Amino acid sequence: MTTLEKPAEFDDVMDGLGLMAGAANVIMQLSHPGVGYGVVESRVASGRLFDHPIKRTRTTLTYLAVAATGTGTDEEKQLFRRAVNTAHRHVRSTEASPVEYNAFDPELQLWVAACIYRGFEDVHHALYGPIPAEAVEWYYRKGATFGTTLQVEPDMWPIDREAFEEYWNEALAKVDIDDVVRDHLYAIAAMRFLPRPVSLLFGRLNLFLTAGFLPPMFRDRMRLPWSPRDQRRFDRLMRTLGAVNSRLPVALREAPYRLLMADLRRRIRTGRPLV
Repeated sequence: MTTLEKPAEFDDVMDGLGLMAGAANVIMQLSHPGVGYGVVESRVASGRLFDHPIKRTRTTLTYLAVAATGTGTDEEKQLFRRAVNTAHRHVRSTEASPVEYNAFDPELQLWVAACIYRGFEDVHHALYGPIPAEAVEWYYRKGATFGTTLQVEPDMWPIDREAFEEYWNEALAKVDIDDVVRDHLYAIAAMRFLPRPVSLLFGRLNLFLTAGFLPPMFRDRMRLPWSPRDQRRFDRLMRTLGAVNSRLPVALREAPYRLLMADLRRRIRTGRPLV
């Protein structure tokens, strides 16, 4: 791939507001049976969301910060990759698993990276409208780091945005959410991994946001109800949040990811576990 320069007028911000779409993106990732069962059947107790919600959330978001903010050094990426790989060694299917999977499978990691990238596009579109045409390829090529930070080789990432769309449409044929994975994902969207008072207060809102950020195909596979009225409410909310958020200082908009990078560097400095 040739290097592209960022268009001067493009507002490249790692928006913390995009975390609203977190559950929707997890659903997209786990809709591939190999990824879904890799998570549902995971024998890595320390990394299971429902056992260690804060730790697991921190690890996932730190990965995004390291891979995508542009502030992570090559050494930091290597250290974080090594830590993730240590956990991934134990994530593989058994004879009892309904599907075969291995966390080191680069094809599965490519799917996860593609979902993360697609999610960032969808968030940008919901909050601010489409990415400017002159910025699409730059933004897309930057997204390759979602995969290459782990096992995805650079030449596996589709060469341009058009090729990515072809890959995405072909990969959708593998989407299959069965009852086991669906129940797990619904519990995530309803925030049941958090203390009950939190899930009671915010679970319904998060289900609405999750359904709103999901492409229709994934929403249907999750059997989440959605009406034209829901879509209008969602669009109004996103436009309002986007208009307010775009006027905030960049440091505030990026605060969650900047804090995560500061925490990662503190952990590296003090020798504490990274995941």
